[in-house]
This record gives sequence, structure tokens and C-alpha cells, in this order.
Amino acid sequence: MKVRTRSSAIIGTLCCLVASLALTTASADEPAAPRQAAKVTLKKVATAQSPIAGTAGPGGTVWIAERAGTVRVLDGGELGRPVLDISGETTTDGERGLLGIAFDKEFAHFYISFTNRQGTSTVDEFAVRDGRIRPETRRTVLTQTQPYANHNGGDIKFGPDGYLYIAFGDGGSSGDPHGNGQKLNTLLGKLLRIDPSGAKPYAIPPDNPFVNDPNAKHEIWAYGLRNPWRFSFDAGTRDLLIGDVGQSAWEEIDWAPANSKGGENYGWSQMEGRHPFQGGTAPANHVPPIHEYDRTGRGCSVTGGYVYRGKAIPDLKGQYVFSDYCDGAVRALQMKNGKVTGVSDLGVNGGRVVSFAQGGDGELYVLDTRGSISRIDPA
Repeated sequence: MKVRTRSSAIIGTLCCLVASLALTTASADEPAAPRQAAKVTLKKVATAQSPIAGTAGPGGTVWIAERAGTVRVLDGGELGRPVLDISGETTTDGERGLLGIAFDKEFAHFYISFTNRQGTSTVDEFAVRDGRIRPETRRTVLTQTQPYANHNGGDIKFGPDGYLYIAFGDGGSSGDPHGNGQKLNTLLGKLLRIDPSGAKPYAIPPDNPFVNDPNAKHEIWAYGLRNPWRFSFDAGTRDLLIGDVGQSAWEEIDWAPANSKGGENYGWSQMEGRHPFQGGTAPANHVPPIHEYDRTGRGCSVTGGYVYRGKAIPDLKGQYVFSDYCDGAVRALQMKNGKVTGVSDLGVNGGRVVSFAQGGDGELYVLDTRGSISRIDPA
């Protein structure tokens, strides 16, 4: 989850996971171009217990993770009974819990990302047969000790390249006291890229950016992240987008093109958005966000989303849909060649938007941590 200045922000008290976007702030050096927003509505399709993440599943289903440790399947408008329950293995204190779920491309394996009862970030794998999890095949792929109960990150996704990407926050507290964001000898404050099928427990892709650096963790794909709260790959262009929660002043959305070789440094904790943090200096290789917004409104914690590639709302196609936990307004970025050309308020409010989910058909769902699961439909 995300947090800002308070170490318990997001889901423990759940008041710091995301919030509001000032419509006049696109990127710092490129004002938003006026454009009529796509006309949408939110259709509530189900209710869950603190839904926290979702992913497209086999047979046109959408699988929903509940923070306390259960996974349920949304199929035909019905949210079924739990198909997985690890509630005895995790806690919901601070920003902990079941934080991410993902399938590989063949729906042959299902992955969960959670913090165990000691607070250690853990990624486990299950084999899947005929659309069902096989509990006896469970194995642990990767673990990472967390020094504090916040900034766990925990989102997981398979990229277009077939590798598993894992997002970890800087380890928590406030202001990155251990400097993890800029250190390459830790997995904290990073986006990782691994091959869970290449070896046990996993293999390092040979083209990862730091595989030849003896002083760096070879799993690292990108760094300089504070608390990456939801990242995704554009199903159309394969570009990467990350919503990274700021400290106290700026929320940001980061971007990398599909042809990136990795190694991007998004600046934390020298930078917060495009701005020096507490006297910091922009690293020479700093990649500034494509979009940022400040906290002069009600915003407090960005919730990253997806580029819309569904068919139901043609006017929204190609736009990056996102929100903020604190104000719940659903917004969209228009982009061209990695530059923001406009920002739209879609005129709907998802509540305490903790996550988005993308169905296999490209349609988007909004997850409100208070329980509602809603689909973005044409108005």
C-alpha cells in the first residue's frame, strides 16, 4: 500500500493510500491540453472484504485478492467462495497483508505476493490445472525482509516478455532512512524482474541491467522508487507505467518505453517527483515522471492503473486510467510518445480506490478497499 508522511498510512488505518489529482497538473514542464473526457459510469458488479488487487484469470474470469488473505473469482457477475485462503499466514497491521496476485501467460501458474506474520515480503507460486489452484504444489519463489510495516509495495505482474516483475517499496518509515531507493545492493525501493520457471527458486534474466555488476542485486530492473503502488504494462504498446507514492508533497507516475533495457533511476530519495527532496540532488541518470500532482488538493497517495484497451469505451482507448486513495476521483492521462498531452477527470468517484484490475477483454475494474468492485462502463 502506500503511504506518505505517516508510517501507518494506507490500509492499516487506510487513510493514506491514494487521493486527489489537480486537473491543472500534468507534467511539470507540459501543461495539460484541454480535451473532453470520455463519458463513463461505474457499475458495481460485486462486493468483497477489503479487495486489494485483481488479475485476469482463465475463462474470462477476474480473480480478486482480499487483503486479509483470501482470493475469490469474479465470474459472470458473481463473486465466488474463496479459492485460496492464507489468512492464517499474514496480518493486516500497518500496510501488510495479501498485496498482489498474478497468472503467467498460460494460466499454468498462479502467484501471490504477501507479507508473512513476521512482516517479510513473500512471493509464492502454485500450479494451476483446469483453472483450479493445486495447493500441494505451493513453493516460495522470493522473500525480502521488511524493516518497517509500511512501504511494502507488493504488486506483481508478468511482463510482455514473460518474466515476473515485482515491486517493493523502500522499506518504510519516513524519508527512506536507510537510503534504499538509491542503493543497488538491496531489493527495496526497486522493480525486480525474474524468471520463476528458469530455475529453483528462480533465474535471473540474462539481459537484466545489472547482471554484470558485482555490487548490485541482479534481480533489479529499475530503482529509485519510494512505494510503487500499482504498475502495469500497456497491452497495446507494451510500455511500463508505475504509480509511485510520494512523501509529503508530490505524487508521480513513471513511464518506460517497451524497448527499454531497464536500469531506470526514478530518483527517490534524492527526488520526489521532479523536485529535490530535503536538499537532494537529481542523480545524473534521473528519469523524471511523466506526470505529477501536488497535495494542495485532497490527494495523498496515487493508485496506479492501466492504459485502457477495451472495446466498450472507444473515446478512452489509449488513455492511462488512475486514481488517488484519498479523493477517489478516476482520471485519465492522454499520452503521445511518452509525453502527457492532457489530463481528464472522468467524472466518477471510486471511493477509496486501492487498485484497478484489467479483465482479459481489456475492460477495467475499480477496487474500493471498503468493499465495492465496479466496472468502468460507457455512460
